[in-house]
Amino acid sequence: MKNQILFFILLIFSGNGFSQSLGDWEDLFDGKDLKGWKQINGKAKYEVQNGEIVGTTVANEPNSFLITEQNYGNFIVELEFKVPQGMNSGIQFRSESKIDYLNGRVHGYQFEIDPSPRAWTGGIYDEARREWLYTLEYNTEAKKAFKQDEWNKVRIECIGNSLRIFINGVAAGNVVDDLTTSGFLALQVHAIQKPEEAGKQIRWRNIHIQTKNLKPSPLDNLFVMSFVPNTLSTQEQKNGLMLLWDGKTSNGWRGAYKDKFPEKGWEIKDGTISVVKSAGAESQNGGDIITTNEYGAIDLQFEFKLSEGANSGLKYFVTESEGNKGSAIGLEYQILDDEKHPDAKQGVVGNRTLASLYDLIPSIKVKRGLHKIGEWNNGRIIVYPDNRIEHWLNGYKVVEYQRGTPTYLALVARSKYAQWENFGMAAKGHILLQDHGDNVSFRSIKVKELK
Repeated sequence: MKNQILFFILLIFSGNGFSQSLGDWEDLFDGKDLKGWKQINGKAKYEVQNGEIVGTTVANEPNSFLITEQNYGNFIVELEFKVPQGMNSGIQFRSESKIDYLNGRVHGYQFEIDPSPRAWTGGIYDEARREWLYTLEYNTEAKKAFKQDEWNKVRIECIGNSLRIFINGVAAGNVVDDLTTSGFLALQVHAIQKPEEAGKQIRWRNIHIQTKNLKPSPLDNLFVMSFVPNTLSTQEQKNGLMLLWDGKTSNGWRGAYKDKFPEKGWEIKDGTISVVKSAGAESQNGGDIITTNEYGAIDLQFEFKLSEGANSGLKYFVTESEGNKGSAIGLEYQILDDEKHPDAKQGVVGNRTLASLYDLIPSIKVKRGLHKIGEWNNGRIIVYPDNRIEHWLNGYKVVEYQRGTPTYLALVARSKYAQWENFGMAAKGHILLQDHGDNVSFRSIKVKELK
């Protein structure tokens, strides 16, 4: 009889998707009342019904949060939720509310619940702080995991600086970040925009947490968005990434058309490599710098920070074969203060603006993907083996094209690059950071060679 009872207990937990042994887990919700929780910020209604926490939207209220009274650092939490069509919500973790930050507004990491056509449920948002850390454009397969009008199972793993998200058993978001190491959990009822949206209900149940004997899920091949400068996480190393810059020295880099790193014009300090402000002329102070190695099909990731009015660029497939004066020739991811640098108004239909394929293809401008001048930006360039190329900016794909196609060749023929035979068509080339005389900083430059 005792064995039968144990069997049925394990069966119940297995059926709810909580596969760890019973002794590893602590209930955060007993199914009866809201003991251990409290409500802050907005005044949406939270109550217990049939073993579920039910949050009901209320008109003219900001985002509401039901938060745990206890903070958690390293943990694994599992729960289930059900949300109505079109009703945005989220689950906060390692979050805070401090009177000296936006008058106590909840801020911190959030498991996004997004049943809209965008389908970003399982992405990682930074509530009231940096906004999107991991959009599901990084992981489009995970968009299929959310089940509308059904119970969805969530797993959030926070171990050290690794933040991993799973929705219905599918790996969704993967962030490495050390900005907040501990905080509360919270269930969000999002503010509504229309009066007719009042009364909609979001439901949560089976909320369990594990804080000891933590065993993270096995490593996978998911793209990792890391905000810890100049480092590679275990997952990134497994994925085949390498640091192109070590964060400390000029190793692996030299001046364009030179045999060594420039003696002036560049500064390596505090984990950044920066162009020193000069007269603003192209390649007239320290000059461009390039990788000593050449690359073909790659996934290139980097962070950059602009000063006011600054101009720079990251080029790829640079061969130095042109022997030209000024900046070395190559396909260019434009880095520019669009508001205050005149180059943004040059070219054709904005093809010299931030993240554009310079002088060829304008980037799509996504408001939430545009960070303020002086803040770090995440850039990404993917060159596939079939010559398809993508430019990314802060989680959004903003340029997509293919080298060698008639469209590409026509664009080159009408650009400043028309004079260069087979422009941008080299099988391999150097990666270049441009000296345009303005103060621009780089860090976390990583590459994965694609096959």
